[in-house]
Amino acid sequence: MSVIKNPFFLLPCLLFWINQYFEKTQGTFIPIVHSYLDDLLAMPVILGITLQIYRWLHPLKQTLVFTKLQIAVAVAYISLIFEILLPIWSDVYVRDIWDVFCYVLGAIYFYHLINKKNPR
Repeated sequence: MSVIKNPFFLLPCLLFWINQYFEKTQGTFIPIVHSYLDDLLAMPVILGITLQIYRWLHPLKQTLVFTKLQIAVAVAYISLIFEILLPIWSDVYVRDIWDVFCYVLGAIYFYHLINKKNPR
């Protein structure tokens, strides 16, 4: 099954879109959801899209999976950008260690439920 057909990938995408709809168009903000849901969903969505693109391009196709190291580097990179650099450069972004915890949880979700080899 391709990543874009995996229900464990589609669920975070759907939750992200629903959350954005309510926040941006309805002005509905549930504090804990507003603060952490996007961060929790970020890694499954980012890594899922990236894995699907790699599978379209790479010779291994559907058998390609990311290693734990590659996933850890992705978490470190997103954490660096969103929790260290952007808060320095812009007042819009706020440094929050719990966001990094959410990135890690999302990466674990991705690793166990989305990052699966498919038989050729």
